[in-house]
Amino acid sequence: MKNYAVYEFPCGRLEIGYNDRAITHVLFTDEKGSGTPSELSELAAMQLTEYFAGKRKSFDLPLELEGTEFRKKVWAALAEIPYGETRSYKDIACAIGKPHACRAVGGANNKNPISIIIPCHRVIGADGSLVGYGGGIEKKIMLLGIERKYH
Repeated sequence: MKNYAVYEFPCGRLEIGYNDRAITHVLFTDEKGSGTPSELSELAAMQLTEYFAGKRKSFDLPLELEGTEFRKKVWAALAEIPYGETRSYKDIACAIGKPHACRAVGGANNKNPISIIIPCHRVIGADGSLVGYGGGIEKKIMLLGIERKYH
């Protein structure tokens, strides 16, 4: 059984998934107010609300990620990108000791199950361009804009 609740934020609706131990996913959705909130999803929603208001620059939530070891390394590197800063796919590839794995890093970035909290929106092209984002490029622009504003 999938445990989740849908919340409305300035970037749109986010589905916050959880189990009895941790947050399992934060995904953009078109679903309206469905699911069943829990203490953990409410805590995540509160921290995300603080983030959008510029009052939170890091998250303090238990996370449980499912993925290959490679993807988990990429997601851990994403989590290290400081608020208000960006890194290229090459930077992330080098950070995990795989400097030639830029495309694979892009694939892992795209499969990040915990959007915003694991800041895949902070990854940009080597030339500084704002390349794809699972939630759409306009959401990426919005998230980076919030961080620039409150950095």
